[in-house]
Amino acid sequence: MPRRLTQTKPGTHQALKNTSYESMVVSWLMQDGWQVFLPILDHGHQTDILISDGPSYYRIQVKTVEASGEDHVVHNAWKGSNVDVVVYFARNSNWGVIAPAFDDEKRPLNHEEHRKFTQDRKEFLREFHQV
Repeated sequence: MPRRLTQTKPGTHQALKNTSYESMVVSWLMQDGWQVFLPILDHGHQTDILISDGPSYYRIQVKTVEASGEDHVVHNAWKGSNVDVVVYFARNSNWGVIAPAFDDEKRPLNHEEHRKFTQDRKEFLREFHQV
């Protein structure tokens, strides 16, 4: 049975964890029938995932946060960009929030426009379709 015998550097380990959340969202969206595109490099464009239903395209940013609760405040790092949706995952729990792009400087995760989900495909897609 394969076993990893080398240590992963802390920065690399965090990048791997963050990418795993992006991969989970990609998988869920593909299972829902979306065409999914992954930019080779998203620096400056702030797009982790690009999805399409054919005629329309949407930009998605995926972020993880150390949220102690649903009232955790997130800062808007996408103001003025073309991002349509930000998906936040609570790293220390099994839930996340889908937020449409917003103009405020910061917002709590439990803002009325945000959609909370548990890390489950069906629940994620149900809430994603409500955004």
